[in-house]
Amino acid sequence: MTARPIAVVGASAAGLAAVEALRRFGWRGPLTLIGDEPHLPYDRPPLSKQLLHGAWEPEKLLLRTADQLDPLDLDLRLGTRATGLDVATRTLTLDGGVGVPPLERGREWGKLACAGVIIATGVAARSLPGAEGIAGVHTLRTLDDALTLRGLLAGGGRRLVIVGNGVLGCEAAAVARELGHEVTLVGIAEIPMAAAVGAEVGELLAEEHRDRGVQLRTGAVDGFETAPADSSGTGGGQVTAVRLANGGTPGNGGVASGGPPGSGGVAAGGGGGSRLPADLVLLAIGSRPAVEWLADPALDTTDGLRCDAYCAAAPGIYAAGDVARWDHPQHGRPLRFEHRMNATEQGMAAARNLLAELAAEAPAGDGDAAPVQERRPFAPVPYFWSDQYDLKIQAYGLTAGADRIETTVLDRAQRRVVALYGRDGSAVGVLAAGLPPRRLRALRAVVATPLAWDEAREQFRAALASGQDTP
Repeated sequence: MTARPIAVVGASAAGLAAVEALRRFGWRGPLTLIGDEPHLPYDRPPLSKQLLHGAWEPEKLLLRTADQLDPLDLDLRLGTRATGLDVATRTLTLDGGVGVPPLERGREWGKLACAGVIIATGVAARSLPGAEGIAGVHTLRTLDDALTLRGLLAGGGRRLVIVGNGVLGCEAAAVARELGHEVTLVGIAEIPMAAAVGAEVGELLAEEHRDRGVQLRTGAVDGFETAPADSSGTGGGQVTAVRLANGGTPGNGGVASGGPPGSGGVAAGGGGGSRLPADLVLLAIGSRPAVEWLADPALDTTDGLRCDAYCAAAPGIYAAGDVARWDHPQHGRPLRFEHRMNATEQGMAAARNLLAELAAEAPAGDGDAAPVQERRPFAPVPYFWSDQYDLKIQAYGLTAGADRIETTVLDRAQRRVVALYGRDGSAVGVLAAGLPPRRLRALRAVVATPLAWDEAREQFRAALASGQDTP
């Protein structure tokens, strides 16, 4: 029996799905779950909605309690960062944290030799140069981020500037308005969420935000203003305004050039553009895959960890969730999804395929090997949703990057809309807001397998006409 564990790096939704699947599919050997946060695995979508609003407490976000994890017999290492991976030997380097044994049995500190590794480290929030160290400027990615921001929004009456008008920025804007704050939503793109859902659906969302009192602005952030220190030398460094570039994107591509906190002026690079007064600033400008710790040249970390159709990045090394960029068999190109449903599904798929590989490697009679016979390509129908005010937006397939969109507004006042998305002559995605689940399932069937645009368009219209909401 091998003493080497399977290690799952990332105590996330994908990581939890992976360890549970490994046990369910028959892995009887040691199993290690590593997470850089001190918290048990929790759900991230509610961070920008129910938790930020105050409707939920952190305990409701837990995906499993400690008692529920006990049957998995995990070596659970929370507050532990993976800082390196040697692909050839499948050896992880770890940095501190709960549960890391000091020099156990003569092993080198922080080294964990593994039978296999599943990487589920997700993504990290992007920031802007010059934002670090300025009080009142925040990102929203982790539970601690959300709790900090929730505390600051609890009193009402703040001036909140949200930089980034994608999904996260729009969701946070909706929550902040419901809490009674003045909200300005700023984006490089003129229409919120246009990159994800298209211009017509995005404009419908823009109308809803305007009707709710959100100020929408288009522009690139060129710096921050901060309060000067008082006579005692304290009190400086608190953000007081966001500066937008004059005449469009500044020379460094739309991000702030930075400046010393507490300088009392615009961060270096300000050019006399618009000034947006702010008590708080939320940077919702996207994310970057958490792959900086993967320096082994055997791995391709361009826009996530590159994997094959089986979610394998190298022999015995798999990936799942937001960090994975893998060959989708039906779409014929590498894709990376930052969607909650995909995290769970891919965690299970990576676990199953890793066990199939290990079973093929294992000598006869190995007590840890699982009876999984063959690997299977991972070919999901992607799903994402967004809750904003009373709107629930749901989409199946690929909506971003479409070169053709057909949008049908069913009821503009109620923001009820459907859209079909195409790329390279095929229909690849559908979106709906305000439709019941039965209708949405019918639309999903249109893109479950990519169809030629004209054929899919006929099915799409037939699915719409089959209900009471015929356009």
